[in-house]
Amino acid sequence: MTLRPEYSLGHSAYNDFLFGSLGQDAAGTEVTMLSALSRLGIDPWQEAARLAALPRDAAAEALAATILRLPDRTGRDAEVPKIAARLVALLPEGAVVDIPQTKEARVASLEAAVRSERVGQNTKKDATGTTMHAAVRKPKARLTTWLIWGALAMAFYFLIVQLTPTRNLESERYETPRGS
Repeated sequence: MTLRPEYSLGHSAYNDFLFGSLGQDAAGTEVTMLSALSRLGIDPWQEAARLAALPRDAAAEALAATILRLPDRTGRDAEVPKIAARLVALLPEGAVVDIPQTKEARVASLEAAVRSERVGQNTKKDATGTTMHAAVRKPKARLTTWLIWGALAMAFYFLIVQLTPTRNLESERYETPRGS
């Protein structure tokens, strides 16, 4: 099955590093650098780019410190520098150009950025020079919609109350004459 454009990874010079194995976690699941960095809340591609820009020794030390932060890792601490050095060797040297994306992926990325308010009101131009606008529903529109539906519900409730023959929900009590 083909991934949707916003989830397609494209080809990255960091793929060998990101899909390099760290071993297994406590549950027996294979852990890659991509999954390990994601578990720590670190953007894998930004971290790969940062490490690639560092000298190899500094990158290996930084990566070893990151690996040691993994909560459910197995293995000895003495093996971590060897694993880090092996993975750093998979990184390209120096800066790498951005990952190529399809137009749909760029639009989806822009929409996600606008939704999370990282971009704001700005628009971006793609490689062909076409301006892309992200259509995002604003929170005020949602609030207004809920207020309108709430007002309609209240009006409907009061209409029903006014149209009922008695204004209480109890059954009427009929008094019978005494002493007949």
